[in-house]
Amino acid sequence: MTLDSSVRIGLLLPDVLGTYADGGNATVLAQRLRWRGVPAEVLSCPASEEPPTGCEIYLLGGGEDAAQLFAADWLRERPALCRALAGPAVTLAVCAGLQILGHTLTDAAGQPRPGAGLLDLATRPRAGRATGEITTECLLPGVGRLSGFENHRGVTTLGPDARPLGRVLRGVGNGDRGRWGRGGEGARAGRIFGTYLHGPVLARNPALADHLLTLATGSELAELEVADQAALRRQYLG
Repeated sequence: MTLDSSVRIGLLLPDVLGTYADGGNATVLAQRLRWRGVPAEVLSCPASEEPPTGCEIYLLGGGEDAAQLFAADWLRERPALCRALAGPAVTLAVCAGLQILGHTLTDAAGQPRPGAGLLDLATRPRAGRATGEITTECLLPGVGRLSGFENHRGVTTLGPDARPLGRVLRGVGNGDRGRWGRGGEGARAGRIFGTYLHGPVLARNPALADHLLTLATGSELAELEVADQAALRRQYLG
């Protein structure tokens, strides 16, 4: 695409996966484009409507267990959308959104449930809930440290075709003792990125937002000077 055309940002299931205000990530992406003179359009895609399959960016947020299982079924019933999420679009999935993109998620009763199969990972319940501030070192070049808060009961194990988004410095993250050790957080493969960080994550971490926008537009973006952004970063990163 060119920077003269509108960047379409699809916010999937805001009525189902809207518990932690992760829909704010759409606002952040759109505004960071508009500040640079790039037109942007946020398309809200509730469960009752068929979603567009031609967006440049898709976003999924967090939600409770029942909402998560509904969302997994909803996605699997839309293979054209799943193909778009896997590319050429850029996808950011947060918390429950991350879990449902995997192969399986085990429910509270111990029953494995199928996910969308777009990320090579599986999630099972933790003994206790992971809550509180989390800081990671992002493994994407040039992004640096990420901050957010986590509130989940998932242990996410990555398979060989996925990599963590970051390495945990404080907090729990994926909580897996397997291939990536206990220090992994989130997942990435191709143009799909998943994380447990709320905040919204892109409001707290503008470098991550710009990484996604650069991928989606295929263009290097001008630097932005946003008032109080540095102070906010210092507050959460110390």
